[in-house]
Amino acid sequence: MIENEKLLRIYDKSHDLWNFLVGFVNRIGRAGGMFIPRHTSLQLSPVTVHPSRVSHSRLTFRLNAPFGNGTTLRSLLQKIGIPSPKWPGRTLFLNASDFPTFRHPGFLICFIIGIFFLIVGCNPVEEELPDQVQKNYCLEESFKEQIEWEQPINQAVTEHIPLTGVIEPNPDKVIHFVSLVSGIISNTYFSLGDRVSKGQVLAELRSTELANLQSQATTIESQIEVAERNLRSIQSMFDDGIASQISLVEAQSKLDVLIAEREKIQSNLHLFSASTEKGVFQIKSPNTGIVTAKSISAGSQITAEGESLFTISDLREVWALVNVYATNVTSISTGMPVKIKTLSYPDEVFEGKIGAISQVLDAQAKVLKARVVLPNSNLKLKPGMIIDVTALKELETEALSIPASALVFDDNQNYVVVYKNDCELENRYVEILLKNNGMAFISEGLEEDERVISKNHLLIYEQLKNFQR
Repeated sequence: MIENEKLLRIYDKSHDLWNFLVGFVNRIGRAGGMFIPRHTSLQLSPVTVHPSRVSHSRLTFRLNAPFGNGTTLRSLLQKIGIPSPKWPGRTLFLNASDFPTFRHPGFLICFIIGIFFLIVGCNPVEEELPDQVQKNYCLEESFKEQIEWEQPINQAVTEHIPLTGVIEPNPDKVIHFVSLVSGIISNTYFSLGDRVSKGQVLAELRSTELANLQSQATTIESQIEVAERNLRSIQSMFDDGIASQISLVEAQSKLDVLIAEREKIQSNLHLFSASTEKGVFQIKSPNTGIVTAKSISAGSQITAEGESLFTISDLREVWALVNVYATNVTSISTGMPVKIKTLSYPDEVFEGKIGAISQVLDAQAKVLKARVVLPNSNLKLKPGMIIDVTALKELETEALSIPASALVFDDNQNYVVVYKNDCELENRYVEILLKNNGMAFISEGLEEDERVISKNHLLIYEQLKNFQR
C-alpha cells in the first residue's frame, strides 16, 4: 500500500507536468513549428496520458487518440529502448516490478517528457484547414414548392391618383312634384325609397278646386247646348233668307268659344287626375324611379305651388361627384379614366370617365367637383354613398412592372430576389419609378427576361445575405 501511495504521488506530479507541456505547445508552440492536432479528447492535444488505476504496483497509461503518420505508442517506446509489453487497444500497462526505475520520480518525469517530444516530433506541423463552406445557397425541393415566381411585364406607366367622392342622382332625371291646387291629402300610397312606375297613383287630394272645375264643366255643357240650338235656328233662317250672314257667323263664333272653354276645363281635370266618382284629385307618378324624398302624409294640408310633395329620381344613371383637391388640380383633366370602389361592394370596381370639372371651388369643402356619369341599371349605387376614386393618369413612358409584394425593403433600399436556377439566386438592388395599386414600376436593376420570387422571398433574401457575409 505504501508503494501504491508513492506511485500515486509520483503520478500527480507527472500528470501536472504533462498538462503544462500540452498547454504550452497549444498556446505558443506553433511559432516554433510544434503543433498537436486538435481532433483529440483533450482540447487540441492528440494524446491524453492519465493513470486510470493503480494496483499491485502497476501504473496504467491510456492513449485516447492515435498519432499521425501511422505512429503508434509501441513504436515510440521502441525508439527509446523500452520493451513493448502486450496491451489491448490503445492502453499501455507498465508494471513497476518489470521497470523498477519507474519508482524513481525523476526517471518517470524524464520518461513523460521524452514521450511528449517524441509525439510532437513524429507529427508534422499540421495546418488547420477551414471547414468546407458552401459557396452558393441552393433551394431545397421541399421548400421550392412554397415559392412563386413573377415575370416582369413591360407596360406604360400609369399614375394612380387617389381621390374621394359621393354618389348623387342625375339632376336631369330628378322630379320634384309640386301641387297646382290647394287642399288636404286624404290618402298616400307610397313610402320613402319605394320604386314607383309612371302613372301610378301615389296620393289623393280633396280640394274646393275640384268642385269649381266640375261646376264650370256642367255650366259650360249647358251653354254649349244652347249655343248649338241657336246656331241651328239661325242657319235655318239664313237658308230661308230671313237671317243675315253676320248673325250666322256670330252664332258660330259663340259656340266655338264655349267649346274651347269646355276643353280647357276638361284639360284641367285631366291634369289634376280628377276622379269624379271619389270627388278627389289623384296624384300620379310623373315618371318611373325611386322616391328619394317625401313630405306629405294623410291629413296634410297643402297649398298651390308650395313646397315639393315628394321627389322621384331615375337612378338608372347616376353621377359620381369627385373631390379634386388643390394638390391634384394640375393632374386631373376631362376624359381621364377613373376606377370607383365602395364599402358596400369592396370586390367590385365601377369604371367611367371624367365628363366635366367645375371651375368654382365648393364653398364648404374648398375643392373642385369633377363629374363622372355612371350607368346604374342594377341600382347598386345609391345616392349619398361615399366612394373611393382612383384617377388613372398615363405617363409618356414605359417600364417593367412587378407586384409590389415582391420587393424587399432593407436599409432604406429596395431589393428583389432574382431566380435563375435552384442554385443561382441573387439579391438585387432596384430603382423604383412608381408604385400604384399593388404594382411597382422598375426603372433600373431588372431585365424583362428575368424572374423574381414573390412568395417566401424574405426567407431566401436573408439566407443569401448570410452566405454573402
